[in-house]
Amino acid sequence: MKNKTLSKIVSVMLAGVLAVGVSACGSTASTDSSADASADSTTTTDASATDSTDASASSDSASSDAAADLSGNLTAAGSSALLPLVKDASEEFMKKYPNLAITVNGGGSGEGLKQVAAGSVDIGNSDVFAEEKLDADAAKTLVDHEVCTITMAPVVNKDLGVTNLTTDQLVSIFTGKTTNWKDVGGPDEQIMLVTRPSSSGTRALFKQWALNGEEEASNQALETDDSGTLLQNVEQNKGAIGYVALSYLVNNDAVAAVSIDGVEPTLENTYNGTYKVWGYEHMYTNGEGSDNVKAFIDYMMGDEYSAKLEGMGYGVSSKMSQEAVDVHKQ
Repeated sequence: MKNKTLSKIVSVMLAGVLAVGVSACGSTASTDSSADASADSTTTTDASATDSTDASASSDSASSDAAADLSGNLTAAGSSALLPLVKDASEEFMKKYPNLAITVNGGGSGEGLKQVAAGSVDIGNSDVFAEEKLDADAAKTLVDHEVCTITMAPVVNKDLGVTNLTTDQLVSIFTGKTTNWKDVGGPDEQIMLVTRPSSSGTRALFKQWALNGEEEASNQALETDDSGTLLQNVEQNKGAIGYVALSYLVNNDAVAAVSIDGVEPTLENTYNGTYKVWGYEHMYTNGEGSDNVKAFIDYMMGDEYSAKLEGMGYGVSSKMSQEAVDVHKQ
């Protein structure tokens, strides 16, 4: 009896030892499994980080390749009114793409349109639509890109003392009918016209919107399509009068801008439609243009660069009120 009892006790003890062993083995297996999972997780994370790094490197490489793609030369010519903007934009663009060389010249809208139509420049800058300067066959080969708006202002010598002219007075002065400033409320001083050549888009725009379509009188002695030269002539001659784009009057107090019918030539008055002497600025290409040309024009019309437009005296087309647009349709 005693032997049987002892045998049972031994059996129970062995079973307990076996249970503890099995439990321990199970715990170890579970731990090993967790470790393996952790290792897998680490491996996955490392792979993800590697993929991310590779993607970033690939993106940088793509950007570098894109920059490298913009190389060679790009040429533009035409409007003197648009010249400061295109020059500034080209300088900024070449900083982004140092392998691209951009050359920008003036010469007047008509000349720029002729050159782009002939294929001698990549971009023709113009204050007016191509149809106003070219025959229909040449104009239809060009693609128009309206990059901004431009406001034109009459300017006089700052010592003259004339700050406002009516439209009728302005027309009379520029057509040569009024020849002395005393006849329009100014001093007894002969009027000196600083005129622009017939190829000038600035002249065409001013004729249409400031002179009611009247042709201005010629003064070949002081005829120029260089706005800087025009301003210098006005500054140096007390009786002089001419007109320039608002962009040439930013931070310039050497001459005085003249209001028309009591309305100042400002961007605000252009936007709200009270000042009517403005137009769209065009950059024309022969066909769609090269990749370089398209990239440059997209940059000028994009959000990154458009923030500079108003600071340089140019208008943002989307800010033109319906009233302003409607005035130009009349």
